[in-house]
Parts: sequence; structure tokens; C-alpha cells
Amino acid sequence: MEAPYDPAPVNSLGITVNSPEQMGELGRRLAKMLRPGDLVMLTGELGAGKTTLARGLGDGLGVRGAVTSPTFVIARVHPSLSDGPPLVHVDAYRLGGGLDEMEDLDLDVSLPESVIVVEWGDGKVEELSDDRLRVVIDRAVGDTTDEVREVTLTGVGARWTDADLTLLSA
Repeated sequence: MEAPYDPAPVNSLGITVNSPEQMGELGRRLAKMLRPGDLVMLTGELGAGKTTLARGLGDGLGVRGAVTSPTFVIARVHPSLSDGPPLVHVDAYRLGGGLDEMEDLDLDVSLPESVIVVEWGDGKVEELSDDRLRVVIDRAVGDTTDEVREVTLTGVGARWTDADLTLLSA
């Protein structure tokens, strides 16, 4: 059996974030670039800032409800308070079965009209879309008091070919 087609990264940017407030601001700036149908995958160890970034995305998209970690409910839908897309926030940490378990969430149905943000989605949600933005958040190893994060945003697929990710480092 042939492996599914996985488009190569087309666009990448690294940003240093110095505080949780800056991580939230990065999310707000990123929200301005997002549109219905976008899939954003957040990767990083526990406490790296994935949910803080997702909270900023929710603020920037103008959605209803507090964006908090959906670990125990797995997915939350935050409807738009205006005419923007809803935010579907997923925590795939406890899902081990890959796309089969993700399909139970019907994310493929929500994707065309929503912005879907998946924490811990690597190896689990890539098949949802040929176009996705992978956000990797790294923090200083062993120093839990250090708030500095290195954030790498990598666009995959045609959607991200011409996206100006440098706008995020403003």
C-alpha cells in the first residue's frame, strides 16, 4: 500500500517569545492570517505555551467562551461573536489511535467553515488537510522558571506558499 501524499513544508519562520503575554499576542497576530478551513497543529512539551497561544488565537478570532485546555473534553467549539469562523480547539494528547479516533470527532466536517487548532496533533491529524500550519514551541530544557520560548511556524501545502509569516514577528 502506498503512503498518503504528504506535501513538503513551503514556508517557515522562527520567533523568540519572552513571556506568556507575548505568546498570547503571537496568537492574536496569527488569528488575523487565519481563515475558514485552516488547520493549525500545536506541538510542545507540557507547559510550553500551546494553550496560551490558542487563547490568543481565540481572542484574535473574536470567539465566544474562554479558550482553556480541552484535555478532558478533547474538543471545544467556540462560535464567532461576529461574522468570522468558529474556533475548534482540540487536545489530542489522550488520543493514541491516530486519525481513526480523530474521525470520531468529525473534524473533517467542521474544517471547511472553521479554524481548527489541535494540540498534540503530530502524527494524528495530518490527513485532515494537505494544507496546515505546524507550530512547534520549545522551551529551555530543565529550567521551568524560564519563560523564553522558541516558536517555529511551518506552513505545509499550497495555502501557505505565499503567506507572509514575517508579519507574525512584528
